Amino acid sequence: MNTIDRPWFYPDKVSAEPGETVTLFASAPTSPCTLTISRIGKEVTQVARFENLTIGAHPIPEDADRNGCGWPEATTFEIGADWATGYYDLTLEDPDGNVSQHFVCVRKGSEQPKAKAVLILATNTYSAYNYWGGSNAYADVEALMSGQASPEASREGAIGRLSRMRPYPQVLFSPPGAPPRLINYAPRAVGQMAMPGDMEWAMQQKASPYDGSACFLRKWEHVFAIWAEEAGYDFDYLTDFDFERNADALDGYQTVLIVGHSEYWSGNQRFAIEAFVNAGGNLACLSGNTCYWKIRWEEGGRTMVSHKMKGEENDPMWPAPETRKEATHLWSHDAFDAPEARFLGLSFLYGGYHRLAMCAGRGSAAYTIYDDTHWALEGTDLYYGDVIGADVPLIGYENDGCPIQFGEDGLPKPGKGIGIPENLEIIGMTPATLAEPERSPYPKMVPMEGEDVLVRVTAGEDTPAARARLMRGHAVMASFKCGKGEVFNGGTTEWVHGLAARDPFVEKITKNVFARFGLHPAA
Repeated sequence: MNTIDRPWFYPDKVSAEPGETVTLFASAPTSPCTLTISRIGKEVTQVARFENLTIGAHPIPEDADRNGCGWPEATTFEIGADWATGYYDLTLEDPDGNVSQHFVCVRKGSEQPKAKAVLILATNTYSAYNYWGGSNAYADVEALMSGQASPEASREGAIGRLSRMRPYPQVLFSPPGAPPRLINYAPRAVGQMAMPGDMEWAMQQKASPYDGSACFLRKWEHVFAIWAEEAGYDFDYLTDFDFERNADALDGYQTVLIVGHSEYWSGNQRFAIEAFVNAGGNLACLSGNTCYWKIRWEEGGRTMVSHKMKGEENDPMWPAPETRKEATHLWSHDAFDAPEARFLGLSFLYGGYHRLAMCAGRGSAAYTIYDDTHWALEGTDLYYGDVIGADVPLIGYENDGCPIQFGEDGLPKPGKGIGIPENLEIIGMTPATLAEPERSPYPKMVPMEGEDVLVRVTAGEDTPAARARLMRGHAVMASFKCGKGEVFNGGTTEWVHGLAARDPFVEKITKNVFARFGLHPAA
């Protein structure tokens, strides 16, 4: 159970622009406290510090995970006129040195000139994995970590309504040191039970199974920000939540960047980005598992609703045909007629995990190149059959793909799949799977959500053959023209780690994509 053992807090806003006021709600065991605000990129730049904040100790409601903490206002601050767009860390410290952290994104003001590109922080996914107060969208994590529930039993405690008005567990939000990636760092040996990440680190930090899957600090978006700033690229920041605030949030931008684990999208966000691309915008998706779950925001943006696989039975919007399109489930569910692959080119439904526990546990962690004449490979010195990223390792955790068929030219083509565009150009691929093999003798570490629903959605009927086919996916690197715009999809959550490793092929491909989309580093 979370206790008031440190100064816990949360802001009223996900993002703000210069001149706007951000309010913090807090509870602390002792006072006075100090609030430090810093922009996080390739450097940590402190922009403000507020001392002598008197904060009372307030109880944690039993339903804080669903309905928030309801704590009183502790302090406010104004976004400075000279605060650059970006991710800002908020750190609150008590007199004994105990701290907790939260965040706010600073976006450009309406009168400020915009960069050509905008990075969209995957803040909906932050909310889905947040288990402060007990549960998240996956499990009753508190019961799991306290030993009160087995992994299987804890998953029955997943919640479909998640409050934004609460703190974050700190190992999820700000993992100490160099947090391990969600990948088997080496192919498993004969007879070895594959273990992703670093179990020693996880035990030392008392990390939950969900702490590596979301948030910014020392994870995907942070890794990208460091690389991009060092390389001289200029871009602005928005969040998933900004599409609830402003349907025209992308006005003035030329390219959208998605580099985090951007798994949960609302209708406002999904349709705004699709319309942006169709109207001539560019989308560089350097990630995987993108736009997989449909969510919605309620109560003025204080509560995120995500019933996931249980949407048909648990979402009150589902029963009535006139409200069903507002319900939550897979974006590829036929009830919505809006599969994510329609504008992304790929879907997690046809990809899956790679080098994660027993999911392709001896996989190459690399893309095999097929279309070596593709524009993204110009100047890379790559040819048919070459592999890229094995030393990183590049392919791991979650990956998006498409059904594969081979043309008369011997190259892979997109097969028939939900929303998969016929004009998709496949550059490279490698096997991936949605679950660990049933016949594996080892304990299962990667639970599969709703296999029966997935089979019904993808195949129309639940048969042994359809279930077997579902398990045979691919991580795919691809591009295609979408309306008047263009999309490049790296197909894996781990793409940015190739940039961090200075892999020459991943870097050159990324720079080729950026150049084609009009993005060039400062001289």
